[in-house]
Amino acid sequence: MKTVILALAALLICSTITPSSATAGPATDALITCMSDNTTGKDRKDMARWIFVGMSVHPEIKSFSNVTETNRDQLDRAMAAIVTRLMTENCQVQAKLAMEKEGGEAPLKTAFGTMGQLAMQELLANPAVNSAFERFAKFLDRDKLLSAFSDK
Repeated sequence: MKTVILALAALLICSTITPSSATAGPATDALITCMSDNTTGKDRKDMARWIFVGMSVHPEIKSFSNVTETNRDQLDRAMAAIVTRLMTENCQVQAKLAMEKEGGEAPLKTAFGTMGQLAMQELLANPAVNSAFERFAKFLDRDKLLSAFSDK
């Protein structure tokens, strides 16, 4: 059981940031649909916060964050509750079938990668977030870009 929990934690960390490029089979697609259908906007925002907090410990980013251990614990608990609910209640049948039919941990990695993407989409739906991501454009060298992509 401890090995399964550790593997699931590793999969969550990696797959929420970097979704698998493998093509999902029908059982994995069913798992993704089940997980998507059984998470709320709040769940996805909690996932996005958890991703942010995880990334905030990187030495190159840490100075931009004031995340406390209490914040980390709260988000770890929220994420654990979401994963536990999805894997043991809402989507247990789909998860077991996908793992049996399509290769061990790969379906979980793919499904949680998709959930990570949905979590980020939840945040990107906010106009202020979109504006923040567009700000860099004012510093682009437009002439250089036009030149690089023009048909000369």
